[in-house]
Amino acid sequence: MTILDNQRVIAIEEHYYDPEVVKHFDGRDGKLAGFLKKTLLDVGKARIDSMDEAGIDVQVLSHGAPSTQKLAADIGPGIAAAANDRLYEICQTNPDRLAGFANLATAEPVSAADELERAVKQLGFKGAMIHGLTGGELFIDDQRFWPIFERAEALDVPIYLHPGIPHEKVIEAYLGDYIEKYPGFLNAGWGFTLETATAGIRMVLSGVFKKYPNLKIILGHLGETLPFLMWRIDLALNRPGNDGVEFRKIFSNNFYITTSGFFSDPALMLCIQEMSADHILFAIDYPFVPNEPGPKWMERIMLNSVDKAKILHGNSEKLLKL
Repeated sequence: MTILDNQRVIAIEEHYYDPEVVKHFDGRDGKLAGFLKKTLLDVGKARIDSMDEAGIDVQVLSHGAPSTQKLAADIGPGIAAAANDRLYEICQTNPDRLAGFANLATAEPVSAADELERAVKQLGFKGAMIHGLTGGELFIDDQRFWPIFERAEALDVPIYLHPGIPHEKVIEAYLGDYIEKYPGFLNAGWGFTLETATAGIRMVLSGVFKKYPNLKIILGHLGETLPFLMWRIDLALNRPGNDGVEFRKIFSNNFYITTSGFFSDPALMLCIQEMSADHILFAIDYPFVPNEPGPKWMERIMLNSVDKAKILHGNSEKLLKL
């Protein structure tokens, strides 16, 4: 397949499973992969063949949710570090085709910051991915997690905030009466967006970008609805009675979004209008979304060649130093 005269195609939200991490998934998390578990465990020839067939040159691998976010502080750091070592070995089998985002055991934030530094400096990882609520309870904006953001800024690498299953009380109150018949309502159909969009807003409200003004955050799925709501959120947070925050300015400056699992012409165009093509990166969300539709969509969409090149590879090359 030829995409824009064979220019490079980099996909940056592409998932895998580590068998030793997955052992600790239970309850709702243990059901997330469903019939895709075998594909998630495959990081060899079948994955590379699928990339070749779709015209994808590089995948940045990240563990599937909830990764190491629900591991206890006493065991999490060791499990995360060992998983990162195995991910490094996976990437070394095809170093021109595969790169990695680190697993971080956020229940122990200082250790997680140290592991981020090790993963970047020693393993060559491109940042880290954090999935949802730590321990199923705590949003990542809490100040106890700020050592991770301090280290990310110092290393000049992004943190990718990926969805996890919402808090159990939210599931009960907002989602529970429909998820038996429509399990997708719990995850990509709405629950993931609800949880991760809230995390993005809380990051801005927390003041972390005042403390670390060069911190870079990535959100998948075209920003988890936030670009679509940015104007209204900004208005509401600056009405009388609010402390006031430059939400729209901060989000457009410090956040990057990806196309993962969201191949919609009008949605992408709106995001470009709100954030510019400089803050949008290509991703598939493999294997939860097949590889093939994404590149075909980018080839077809009515967008100038300069912006297509930025989205397909240029922005990732710059942000992730690929």
